[in-house]
Parts: sequence; C-alpha cells; structure tokens
Amino acid sequence: MHILFIGYGKTSRRVAKQLFEQGHQITTISQSPKTDEFATHLIQDVHQLNLTQIKPIDWAYVLLSPSQSSIEGYQQTYVDSVAPIVAALKQHLVQKIVVVSSTRVYGENKGEHTDDESCIQPVDEQGRLLLKMEQLYQQAFPKQCIIIRPTGIYGTSVARMIKLAETTKSYAQIHYSNRIHIDDLARFLAQLIHVEHPENSYIVSNNQPIPLHEIIQWLQRQLNLPELVLESEALSGKRIYATRMAETGFKLEHVDCFGDYLQMLGNK
Repeated sequence: MHILFIGYGKTSRRVAKQLFEQGHQITTISQSPKTDEFATHLIQDVHQLNLTQIKPIDWAYVLLSPSQSSIEGYQQTYVDSVAPIVAALKQHLVQKIVVVSSTRVYGENKGEHTDDESCIQPVDEQGRLLLKMEQLYQQAFPKQCIIIRPTGIYGTSVARMIKLAETTKSYAQIHYSNRIHIDDLARFLAQLIHVEHPENSYIVSNNQPIPLHEIIQWLQRQLNLPELVLESEALSGKRIYATRMAETGFKLEHVDCFGDYLQMLGNK
C-alpha cells in the first residue's frame, strides 16, 4: 500500500519505518527537510496541502502537534488544518485515515475510571478544539476515519521529569496521570493496518494510572533529592484504560514506567 503521513515527528517516524519494513511505500509531509531513506518526503504547509502530484494514497496518518499549547495554537494546528487536508485527501480513494487526538477530550477530573466507552465531555478550550477536529474528520470520512487518543507520551527524554523532581517541594493532592511509551504507541498505530474491522476510536495507554506525586517521589529517591510532601488526599485527574486497544490483541512492551525511567536515567 501507499501510506501518507501528514506531520512527521518522532512518533510518525517510528510508525513509518515499521510499515516500510512490512513492504509498504511511504510518503511524508512536513515543513522541514527529512532524510530517512525509507520515505519520500514532501515539504508543504498542511494549510495549503497539495497531493495532486503523488500516486494514489491507500492509508493516511495525521499526526500534528502545535508549536505552542495555547488556544490559538490548537485552533491553527488541529482545526484550521482539517479543511485543506480533507480537500486534498478527497482526491484519493483512501481506505482509512488515522487521526491522532488526545484523551484531553474526556472531562473526568476526580480520579474516575475512564475508558473507550466513557462520555466525551471536554472541560477546557483545548479539549473542545480537539473534539471539534475529531468531529470534522468523522463527518468528512464517516467510514474511513479512526481517531486515536493517546495518554501522555513518554520514552524519548527524562529531562522534564528530572526538573519536576528537582523543583517540586510539595504536591496539593493525589493527581492520577496516565502514559504510553512512544514505541508502544507507534507499534499500535502500525498494527492498525492489520485490524480487520477497526473501531472508530481507540484510547492508547499502558493501563497503569499512577498518582503523579508518587512518580516524582520515586525520581527524587533515585536522584538523592528531598522528597515532596503531599498536602491532601483529595483526588484529581483520571484513571484511563485502553479497553478497545486490548481487544485487538495488541500486547504492550512497556508497562512499567519506573523501569523505563530508570533505564533513561542510566543512559543520561
């Protein structure tokens, strides 16, 4: 198959390499030059996307990320790009379009259990913009669109977590956090090609929700730093479970984030 990646960052590259190794032809769209030999790279602005000069596209992956996490950044990157992407893809008889969104579209924030059947009810403007993006793609490609909602992606750097360990002296409450290793996310995105009857959306997470203060405390112990003080037993965040992902038969390779962080600390 001829597979197109709109947005080509760390996750896209991992997916593209796996699919190339399975025998697929890869074309990528980004705003900067890329050098991977296994793909044909096109430098384009997604807001002015032109796909008329490439061979027919069978599958498309859309993995965009804003340069800033502001409302304006989300609007421009996620929502304003939909119309030109849809218009360009409509010229090709795509079998599937895989759009990477976020679990930010779920509104729970008191430690509740959240899974693929949970009500989608974003509580902030960025979440509402992500939901709008999802809906626009689903309206344009009702039978072809698959929405992917990853939790927090980790596995490329531990620098942010080290900074949290160094600067966090106290934590207001028990805040559940959820994560997925970038390699597991990429493997699942690549495996979707082989799912015979995919669902219209999937949460992707390691199914191990952990209070964030516990991870920071653990890091503080590894780094011989003073441990933070938990101020309250109140709950926030959500405990996210990727139920549909598990039903595809997909097996996670990274379930223990502590082991992964320890390895990254050792490689630092």
